[in-house]
Amino acid sequence: MSNLLHFAVNAWLPPRNNFSLSCFVYLDTAILVKLFVPEPDSDYFGKLTDGQALSSSALAYTELFSALLQKERAGGINADQRRLAWRTFQWNVDEETILMLPLSQAVLKKANHILESCHPQVPLRSLDALHLASCDQLQDWPLCTSDRRMRAAAVFLRYPLVEVPGT
Repeated sequence: MSNLLHFAVNAWLPPRNNFSLSCFVYLDTAILVKLFVPEPDSDYFGKLTDGQALSSSALAYTELFSALLQKERAGGINADQRRLAWRTFQWNVDEETILMLPLSQAVLKKANHILESCHPQVPLRSLDALHLASCDQLQDWPLCTSDRRMRAAAVFLRYPLVEVPGT
């Protein structure tokens, strides 16, 4: 179980800067959710990211909050679990355990370029293009996503990907 997930579940604080900063792994929001809320493949992604420098887009800040609310509405977690997962995520961002790239004009322009480059072969969604553009801006490889469209776009763009089960 990753330190992030372990903290979310057991209120344990991981040591600050407990990984090498030489290589980052870029995580999309769906993978971040798996690190903060137990899901069937959370252990896999916890082990995959444990000890790694992690990055994502600031976009994930709102996407993750929305996903946690959706999980609570669906009965997958309760309000206390949602609040704990959110505080844990915020703590990891504040401590820079997860580096968050702010959205900028450069990222927005790159996302449009990615959308056009992938068209019509990959019907990429706007938020996925923003994640891909953020990953490209940071040059944090490999990209860790389980989203089939994002993976198809990454293959098309020749972006390095983490192997994930079921893809």
